[in-house]
Amino acid sequence: MAEIKKGILGGFSGKVGTVIGVNWRGKDIIRSLPKASKKAPTEEQLIQRVKFRKTIDFLQPLRSIQNRYFGNKAGKQSRFNNATSYTLTNAVEMVQDLPVIIVARVLITKGELLDFQLPELDATTAGTFNLSWEDNSGQGNAKETDLVNVVCYCEELNSFYISEEIATRDMIVASINLPTPYQNKEIDVWIYLNTEKRTQASTSTYLGKHEVL
Repeated sequence: MAEIKKGILGGFSGKVGTVIGVNWRGKDIIRSLPKASKKAPTEEQLIQRVKFRKTIDFLQPLRSIQNRYFGNKAGKQSRFNNATSYTLTNAVEMVQDLPVIIVARVLITKGELLDFQLPELDATTAGTFNLSWEDNSGQGNAKETDLVNVVCYCEELNSFYISEEIATRDMIVASINLPTPYQNKEIDVWIYLNTEKRTQASTSTYLGKHEVL
């Protein structure tokens, strides 16, 4: 591996012949292409690949949310990468040789904004839930204008339904209307808050499994 000193052409990114150009920690680096390994992957490596693919497939519908509100961006590591790493480490297990997402351990967002106080979710009419909570505006960094978000996941449909910014923290109640395919099915529900300027969010709260009327 060698560093490219800035000249008339500067550095480059990508593959040229048998070398690769990358920018690493602000430096332009060139390195040779790695030799293809003739060694078969170990069982542990195969398991990790399967778990990784399962994690990516599960989180893909949440990418835009997690790229805004999951931890802090570090260098070229995106927030979605942080969410992927967290989920892979904490919420994926092998069951009968298959990767399984342990939904209750999943975080949708991870941040420093003050969370909901005493949230409750109740089914009302067909496809409709009421979310209620206590107004804790003024405590810590919580503001009345913080926005309420709800994420629902139906394992049977392998589908997320996301309701973003449907109320403010001081409203203490919000209604979630699910599409017809979700009726008479079980869903997992998370909630989180973000600031009015969309610069910060709370760590998501998992509200458990609920039957949709």
